[in-house]
Amino acid sequence: MNVYELIKKKRDGLQLSKNEIGYLIDGIIRGNIPDYQMTAFLMAVYFNGMSARECFDLTMAMTQSGEQVDLSAIKGFKVDKHSTGGVGDTTTLVLAPLVAASGGIVAKMTGRELGHTGGTVDKLESIPGMQVELSKDKFIDVVNNIHVSLITQTASLAPADKQLYALRNVTATVDSIPLIVASIMSKKLAAGSDGIVLDVKTGQGAFMQKYEDALELAKTMVNIGESAGRRMVALITGMQQPLGYAIGNAIEVREAIDTLGGNGPPDLVELVTELGGEMLLISGIASTREEAKSVIVKNLATRKGLDKLAELIAAQGGDRAVIDNPNLLPQPRMKLEIASETSGYVSAIDAFEVGLASKMLGAGRNTKDGAIDFSIGIYLNKKIGDKVKTGEPLAVFHSDGDNEKIKPAKAKFLEAYTIRPDRSELPKFLHARITSAGVEEL
Repeated sequence: MNVYELIKKKRDGLQLSKNEIGYLIDGIIRGNIPDYQMTAFLMAVYFNGMSARECFDLTMAMTQSGEQVDLSAIKGFKVDKHSTGGVGDTTTLVLAPLVAASGGIVAKMTGRELGHTGGTVDKLESIPGMQVELSKDKFIDVVNNIHVSLITQTASLAPADKQLYALRNVTATVDSIPLIVASIMSKKLAAGSDGIVLDVKTGQGAFMQKYEDALELAKTMVNIGESAGRRMVALITGMQQPLGYAIGNAIEVREAIDTLGGNGPPDLVELVTELGGEMLLISGIASTREEAKSVIVKNLATRKGLDKLAELIAAQGGDRAVIDNPNLLPQPRMKLEIASETSGYVSAIDAFEVGLASKMLGAGRNTKDGAIDFSIGIYLNKKIGDKVKTGEPLAVFHSDGDNEKIKPAKAKFLEAYTIRPDRSELPKFLHARITSAGVEEL
């Protein structure tokens, strides 16, 4: 085959065969295709898209480009959850132990921060002693013993994605649905779970800001997962404002502990109830969605999920004492109230800008291999619909005291808030459920 001809074929809007797509992925893995040619191919996909069959073939070629985890040694139906990323997205820290406490089996490989969104691995690493890099045997052993483990993705998992994403990131081809789908689903399929529940975000703080784009992304991922033999369901959920109140690392672990202890933010509780119900349903633990959700609600109320989080922390080398004493988590050097400059009602919060403000404070990395100060973050006092007076705190910054960071982060944060004289309608949170049977508007 000739790479030039394949680029030309896609440029002209024609479909590539399975073998042609496999040739391209094999070529980039082996180093036989230069970056400039692969970039031209990615741009052709960006402008002309891919058919459903092409997208499936690309996903499978990327899945097969590296290790495919065999979880057959774990007894039972393994269920995974993936979020397309948001601000204050503490969901996995609550959901994984809660589903395990409800009878599910969660063997999850998870990631670090991406852009303005936080990463579950970074949050877990803020727990003293917590190990997120486990051997495969240890990972399987932990899941068999307590039904849940959360570890970092290995470099051998879908390595083609790493190379393609690096090119997409510098060539303005990130926001192509076929390329997004192949990136996400290749890693999920390679990770070996039997079923996957997707939380596809839409709104200002999401990568898919338009609902129509989020819907297309969700439908495509569900179809590819089902075609690959996985049980799939996706929920489209709102990211018009940060999820919960906490944004950061240690601060989100604390919020997860509070939530599992029965004192969580209403939107986070609603989300884990919906996602947890779907995970139990596709696992066959419950026969109806209502029954599945009632199990999740019960185990939140009885703190069974919190007990399971303590087991998870201990099983992976962490200090389970943080459950009863969250002050053992990294603490900020100072806390600074950010006062409202006007009175009225919060009518909008730009979640993207709030995520950037948190990162400017030091809650994220400035370089790929940079260090994170786990103690830094933002705790929101006011969300959409809340009344606020001039001088009343909108949020509390957890900071290292560096004014060179605080000043621009404060300006960015205040710009994210819109305050009006009258109370606005709350933004829609649950938009739709997507399965192989179709789309159900919620």
